[in-house]
Amino acid sequence: MVSGPERQTLPGPVRGTRPANRRELIVLAASDLFYRKGYATVGMGEVAEAVAIGPSALYRHFRGKQDMLATVVAEALATVEATLEAADSADVGARLAAAALAHRRIGVLWRREARHLSVGNRAELRAATRRIIARLTALVRERRPALTADEADLLARCALAVVNSVSFHGLSLPEPGFTTLLGELVRTTIDAPITLPAPSAPVTRGGALSTRSRREAILTEATKLFARNGFAAVGIEDIGAAVGIAGPSVYNHFTTKAEILTAAVLRGDEWLRIDMNRAFARAADPRDGLHRLLRSYRVFTFENPDLVQILLSEAMHLPEPDRQRGRAAQHAYIAEWVHLAVEVHPEWDPITARLRVQAAQTLCNEIALTAQLATRPGIEEPLLVIGDELLGITAHD
Repeated sequence: MVSGPERQTLPGPVRGTRPANRRELIVLAASDLFYRKGYATVGMGEVAEAVAIGPSALYRHFRGKQDMLATVVAEALATVEATLEAADSADVGARLAAAALAHRRIGVLWRREARHLSVGNRAELRAATRRIIARLTALVRERRPALTADEADLLARCALAVVNSVSFHGLSLPEPGFTTLLGELVRTTIDAPITLPAPSAPVTRGGALSTRSRREAILTEATKLFARNGFAAVGIEDIGAAVGIAGPSVYNHFTTKAEILTAAVLRGDEWLRIDMNRAFARAADPRDGLHRLLRSYRVFTFENPDLVQILLSEAMHLPEPDRQRGRAAQHAYIAEWVHLAVEVHPEWDPITARLRVQAAQTLCNEIALTAQLATRPGIEEPLLVIGDELLGITAHD
């Protein structure tokens, strides 16, 4: 969940000059704007203004905004790929952490904005992602030869989720402490004592029954559309068609499209809080409470992937009062995790504890949003083992 995005760019050029690194400055400015404001709301003129040139000058470097986004993501992935090619099984954690912090925005941009790319661009970037996963999987198996291919692949994907967690918040630690901690979390993930059952038929998610409530049907279908296409790209007619009614009929139940998004976000926040209170009511102590909280969050993400996608990527489109309310609810929820983590580990400062919490949550988010993994039988227990390791609540502590 994005909270307080960092903003780190090279100094901008003086208007009227032609710096040798202009293309690099454009990429950095576009990355920052797409990250903070969302691709759909950023215009070419805004990118041009950020680098003190006229909009027409951008087209000397990029065919358009879509090409610019593809370049931003591709260059970050290329850095990660090169980093892993140069890594070995002993230093992979430190190298991957350094690359992730150098391209901190990439997790959000790939998760939230890749749907705006052309089919060809997406195919190229997915191919790069597969190469990254394959190389990291090979390093994991080199480090742990007893793992099966599927177990090594899962740990590689989980390690990438952990380093990508820094993209979804603005927390930081003084260096070299930040890179050291993130590298430690990667190693903790790769070394987690998991066992993955042999592959079997994928678990099918429910959906045979639907509610009779028209309002609920609208909320359900709109959530799917917002998650798949983005709030800005979905119209009232699209929502109506998904429910089987005329677009204007949606207004019998919601006054605006934004009200539907607000209802979805607030429902997700309330769902998490209800599950948290249930976990706390059954917990024997802070350690048990933190484990139960992790388990409840894992269940929520796997049962509600569309809602998870919205909470991660669409909150910026909420009306300002609702955005503040949603952000406050998310921060309060994370604060409960942090409080328990510090109770279990008094030596952790709150920022260190929250970085670990964010890593555990992002781990669940990313696997839940990867359909071929989320439906794999037996995936739940390994995720909980890794999450417990990240939070320092394993039985062998």
